[in-house]
Formats: sequence, structure tokens, C-alpha cells
Amino acid sequence: MKAFAATDVGVERKINQDCVYYSLTEIGPLPNLFIVADGMGGHKAGDFASRYTVDNFVSKVRESSGKDTVDIIDDAVTWVNTSLLEKAGESPDYTGMGTTLVVATVIDNMLKVANVGDSRLYIIGKDIRQITRDHSLVEEMVSLGEIDRKAARTHKRKNIITRAIGGDAKVEAEMFCVELQPGDKILMCSDGLSNMIEDEDIFKIIKDSPEIEEAAKRLIDTANENGGKDNISVILIEP
Repeated sequence: MKAFAATDVGVERKINQDCVYYSLTEIGPLPNLFIVADGMGGHKAGDFASRYTVDNFVSKVRESSGKDTVDIIDDAVTWVNTSLLEKAGESPDYTGMGTTLVVATVIDNMLKVANVGDSRLYIIGKDIRQITRDHSLVEEMVSLGEIDRKAARTHKRKNIITRAIGGDAKVEAEMFCVELQPGDKILMCSDGLSNMIEDEDIFKIIKDSPEIEEAAKRLIDTANENGGKDNISVILIEP
């Protein structure tokens, strides 16, 4: 297995509130672990929220004695959500902070994914498939038929998410399990990438790049060339 991660502040932002993490070796009961978090909050609160959540999520998984992957991830999500809420109460600077979280692990040929918020995981194979489902206002509007997918990309309320770590006393991660096919690659990213590049162009960049390192760098460069309105984070995995 190979993996590469990169994060960039983008063109318009001054602080990078994204956080990425990966390990190709065991973390507690999990054989590997990949995480993207996109923080939110004033001043440096978003930056703190994403890093705090990732660090504590990894620590919780490392200490776990669980056997079931879904339970291990779900327990860690619940724990970091409570911890971040408690931390937010310690200082006015942290009030209202939160973060998205997308977590993945590959066990044999099965991909296990958990998602809170609108950071995404895609599988790049014969085509590009978004595995996670955005927890956002515009995604709910699309589901209800109020707007179409094209209008959702540029909707003025696109950045409103409906689920986040630190958002409520209880948070539920949405879980996905996908069987990987030979040649599949996995892309995890913050919305600073997916909002700046169409899925078809993401697919083409990854397919045209001989190495995942080059693909990740090209994705970030393209997002910045298209405006770079937010922080941009990418993890690419070759199982």
C-alpha cells in the first residue's frame, strides 16, 4: 500500500484550518488509518479544532481494545466530539468551533469509511465515485429536489454544514463499507478541493498522473489556479 498527503492554505485564506493524517502501519486494532478534518471557527479556533480532533481521534483508536472496526471508529467519533465540546467551553476564543471529519481504513480489500460534515472520500477506478455523502444544507436541498446538482456547486449557502464534530452534544458518523477492485485509488479531500475542481477533472488528473504524489500536487495546483478560495487538503491512497 502507498499513500501521500498534502495540505495547502489556498489563495484567499491566511490560516490553514485543515488537518490531514495517515499511517500505513497499525494504529491500535486498525491496520492503517487515514483522516481529513476541515476546521471552522473564528481566529485560530478552526485550526485548533481540526488538529485537536485528529490528534485525539488517533489516540483513542490507539488505546482501543475493540474488535469491530465500525465500533472502534464510532466510539472514537463520540469521544472526540465530547472532548471538543468541553474544550470549547474553556475559552471564549473557542466558542462555536467545530470540524468536519472523514476517516478511512483498508482491511484486506474492504474500505471502511466514516464521515461527519462535507469533507469527502472518492474511489477512482474506471470512473470516479463519491462514497461519502455531504452533511450540508445544499445536499439536503438536492435530495428534496429543490435544486439540481449543478446549482448546488455555486449555491450561496453551500458552506452551511448540518453535521460536525463539536456541533452538538451527540453526533453520528455516517458509515460506508466498499469492496475495492484491482487498480482502484482512494481520494480523501476537504471541500477546498471539491469546490474548486469538477469531479471529471479530478478523475482525469489522477488518471493522467503516473504517481500519486504528482497527482496530489497537481490537484492542489489546479484548485489554486481555479481560485483557491479555501484551504485544500488531499490524501491519495493506492491500496
